[in-house]
Parts: sequence; structure tokens; C-alpha cells
Amino acid sequence: MLVTAFLSRIRAAAARFSAVTDGNVAAMFAVAAVPIVCFVGVAIDYSRANSARSSMQAALDSTALMVAKDLSSGTITTSQVTAKAQAYFTALYTNTDAKSSVTVNATYTAASSSSTSTILVTGSGSVKTDFLKFAGYSPNISFNSSSTSTWGNAKMRVALVLDNTGSMAQNGKITALRNAVAGSGGLIDQLSALSKTNGDVYISVIPFAKVVNVGASNYTQSYIDWTDWLNPPTTQPANAVTSGSSNSLQAGLPINWHAVGPGARCPWTNSSGGFTCQQSPTSTQSASTVPSSGTYKGYVCPSVDYNSHTLYNGCWVSTQVGTTAQVFCTGNNNCSCPLNSLGLPVTGCGCSTTGGVKSCSGYIYTHDWTQPGPNDTAHNTYQPRVSAVVGWTSNQYTAANPTPTVTNNWQQASTNPITNWTGCITDRTQPNDATGVLPDTHDVTTQFPANEYYENNSSYCSSSASTPLEPIIPLSYNWSALKTAVNAMQPTGGTDQAVGLAWGWQSLLPNGPLNTPAEDSNTTYNRVIILLSDGLNTEDRWPAYGDGSSQANGNPIDVRQALMCQNLQNAKDTNGNPMYTIYTIQVNTDSPQDPTSTVLQNCASSPDKFYMLTSSSQIVTTFNTIGTALSKLRVAK
Repeated sequence: MLVTAFLSRIRAAAARFSAVTDGNVAAMFAVAAVPIVCFVGVAIDYSRANSARSSMQAALDSTALMVAKDLSSGTITTSQVTAKAQAYFTALYTNTDAKSSVTVNATYTAASSSSTSTILVTGSGSVKTDFLKFAGYSPNISFNSSSTSTWGNAKMRVALVLDNTGSMAQNGKITALRNAVAGSGGLIDQLSALSKTNGDVYISVIPFAKVVNVGASNYTQSYIDWTDWLNPPTTQPANAVTSGSSNSLQAGLPINWHAVGPGARCPWTNSSGGFTCQQSPTSTQSASTVPSSGTYKGYVCPSVDYNSHTLYNGCWVSTQVGTTAQVFCTGNNNCSCPLNSLGLPVTGCGCSTTGGVKSCSGYIYTHDWTQPGPNDTAHNTYQPRVSAVVGWTSNQYTAANPTPTVTNNWQQASTNPITNWTGCITDRTQPNDATGVLPDTHDVTTQFPANEYYENNSSYCSSSASTPLEPIIPLSYNWSALKTAVNAMQPTGGTDQAVGLAWGWQSLLPNGPLNTPAEDSNTTYNRVIILLSDGLNTEDRWPAYGDGSSQANGNPIDVRQALMCQNLQNAKDTNGNPMYTIYTIQVNTDSPQDPTSTVLQNCASSPDKFYMLTSSSQIVTTFNTIGTALSKLRVAK
């Protein structure tokens, strides 16, 4: 071979040099050339062996990862690990110096309580030497290497935040969503295949509309803010929030409030307060006048709020003060007698003007709200007290006393206790509607407001609704239960992506309201949120932001959600890496189509994690694509 011929010529040249006596320098060079050439040759041999080993290491690394992915996804069984490893390695290892002498072996070790699942792939081989063998050494350089792929130390927690709004009934979207997530081979199947030990993979399901449903049985939980749910329409701070040039939607007490009693017309309309009156505390049947007989004689019960699409959970009860007419308002030209069903002043009421000052007198009533007040120590002790303002001092409005100051003093059982709450939760008080801060009983802004969402003649969180909003499922590895929950989802209500996203976030936070399992500081976690919506935001807790069909100018709902997305993206783990991976999906099948949702697009962790779908059939393929990406993320070297 070439090397042998080369060495023969070197030896011949050295012999000629050694025979010459008049060229000592040349003779010395000839003698020195032999070890120099040998050293160069040895370097070449070792370089070839090192190259073969480096190529083996690269092939082993890829083989270990590919076999681990196949095993974790269920493509192969443990008995096929070695054969699959050999097949992958053979295809990957292309070094010609050592390929014929290589052997490969793979060993799978299952996870235990103290260790993770591993695949160890080992390889060995040798390279025939061209120089070392002439120096009396072995004709081969042997080498070996190994690679270990580990999974199970990187656990996965995935929050599925899924649009359940009414428009999901169109074009087969809700059916496609159920199939994509809970169908055979769907996302739950894909992710559950990655789990070799309970807890390796968790999934939460967050159906959302304008609200989320945390389940009516949770009425005892300390994370709930009952302020809005218990208070009358005149004490609803969210209704007072304005957007742009809009006026406040907060209802107020009428000037002649203390003359309103049995037989008087309802003092509010949808235009004057955002609601009318109904027949009883839990009825949804309208009442044009305050009942003048029966169990609820004198009860002024507000209907569903026309602006916020919520039910109020009490009534003002009319308690007559004395038996003679008294002044109930003075000093304002709007002061007047309440009218009866015939449009005439109620019995015993009249007005007069003296010295330019108008005054009205009639039978007087106090109006406590039928939720226990601060002085009640006997009734509904498991629920908060209501200190809402319900009237004027001395039971009369005056120009000098225009602001109601008397607080609620109902000391009987509630007409609609919190045990009747159906489970609806709306957006948190700003700024915590956009944060992941955990609830704190000492700070009501961190708690989650109970709500009684009512729209299209349906109380959407009620299990008796024709299309109820299904409850949240906290992180779970009960795959069948998760599938059942997804398959039960129905289209219902308006769109508030932010409240769904907020609870998707909460579902990933240990020590939060959903009893999220604790995290091990020695374990890596892949925390993932997948948010799907088929429409733009239209309403949330603040009625001035949207009316259920469109947003107010300036997209205030999107502004709040965008802030939450920024906070999610800015969250970092202990290593300074992003805490969450966020996928967003817009299903845009309308004709004409909605514009691209900027807030959804920007909420995704990266541009490739935002999906714009134009047909229901793409829902299945998109979830499959995301599932494949998460499967790769789960396998960590």
C-alpha cells in the first residue's frame, strides 16, 4: 500500500545517507527523519481514531434521543429498544474507517421513586493503524462511547384554555375542538403517552365564555370575592368604570326612593338603571309595579342587568315608617311622587312648592337589601355581610343632603344566600385582572369575584341551563375524566379570553385556588398554555368595555388581556428562562372573516406559536402539530 512504499523509500534513503562519510549533517538528518515520520504517522492514526469516535458520539446522541422519543410516545415497546437503536445508529454513523467494526447496545431503565427513565446507548469500534503497527504497536486503535437520554426529570403541565362561546356552535367548531383534544389520538392521548409515572404530565381544562365556572360547591373558598354578587345594583364599582366618552353605568337611588312601596311603579328601566323589576328575589319574570300582596309584598327586586348581563341576588324590602305622610324629598325640581300602575301618584302622596322650594310628602319606607347586614349575627353566618348604602338620613332627600348614607341593616336570613351561587367567576379587580398574583384574604383585589352571569334567558353556570358552561378541571392525569369534561363542552355565552387565560395561569401556580400540585425544586417543568378562541373579545366584567357584540372604542378588553400576556411572557424561572410557553389559536370561519386578533397573535411566545385557522378541520391538525412539538419538548437530553 502507499504507506508501505513510502516507508521503504525512507529506509533506502537512510541507508544511502549512512554510507556517505563526507556528509555528516545529511546522515544525521536521515537518522532523525525516521522517528519524525513515525510521530507524524502516529498522529495521523490517532486523528483518524478520534474522528471515528467523535462521529460515533454524535450518532449515539441522536440515537438516544430518537429512541427515547419513540418509547415515550408509545411508538415502540421496551423490548424493541436495542433493535431500534441499532437501526438508527446504522443510518446515522457514516465514518468509513471504523464502520465495519462497530457494535452498539441500548439499555432502558424505568423510572423509580428516586430516579428518572433513561436510555443508555453504548458503542465501540476500532480503526486499523497504518503507522503504529510498524512501530511495534497494535494494528488497531479501539474506542468506545455512550449517550444517555433522560426523560421524566422534565415534567409537563399543560393548561387548555378553550373557547366555549355561542359562536363555537357554528361550522362544526365545537365538535372539531372536542375531537382535537379528547378524540382518539387527540392531544390528551398524545400527552398522556409521554407519562410513564403518574404526575409526569398534568393537564387542566379551562372552558370560558364571559366568565369561567369554578363549580358551585366552592362557595366556602376564601379566594372568592362576594362584593358584587351580594351587593345591590347601586353598589357595583365595575359598572362605574367608563370607557372613552361613555357615561357611568352605575345605577343610583331615585330621589323619591323613600316613597316607593307596595303598588308603586318600578323606579328603574333599562335606560335609567340598566335593569327593571321582577316578581321575587329568584324570579326572572318582570314586574311593572312593586308587589302589593303576597309573600313578597313591598319587595323591590331588580332584574338581570341590561348592561352587564348579570343577575342581582337580593331585593330591597319596603318597611313602612309610621302611619302618616312625611316629607321624603325637598329642594329639587325632580322631586315627585311615585306613580302607580294607572300612572297616578301613589295613595297619600302629594307635592307643593313654597318660596320656590319643591317638597313632596307621602307614606315613608326604609329599604334594606335582603342580604344580612353588618349587625346580623344570627343568619347566614357562613357568608359575608353587606354594608351597601340603601337610603338617605332621616329617610328623605334634601338639597343639602343629596348623597345616600344609610347602610344596610337586614337582620334576617338571606333571600338568596351564597349557597345558591352557580359557580361563575369574572375578572379580578384591576390591576390584578392582568397578574398571576395568588389570592390573599387581606386584599380583596387579589380575590376572584363571584358572578351570576345571565344572558339570552340562561344562567350559564347553572347545571340546569340548556347549554351550561362546564366547570374548570384543575391539573389532572385522570385522562378519562379530562376527556369526559372536554366532550361535555357546549357553546354558550359571550367572549372574554382574558378570564380564561387568567385561570389557565392560575391552574399552573402551586398554592393557588385550584390546588395545583407542588413543584420539586430539583425537577425541570415545562409549563404550557394553549389558548383557542373563535372570535374577538366582546364583553367582560366592565360593561362599558363591551356590550356582548362588540368592544368599546380603543379595545379596552384587549388592552387588559395584552397586559396579562406581557406579564406571562416576562415571568422567568429560577434559571432566568421563560416560565411559560404560550400557544394561541384563532379560529376564523366567519364570512366575512374577523380581522386577525392582534392580542392573540402577540400573546404567543413566538410567531410560530400563533395559528390562524380558516376552517374547523384545521383544529384537529393544529392540535396534532402542537402535541408533536410538546412531545419533542418532553424528551430532554
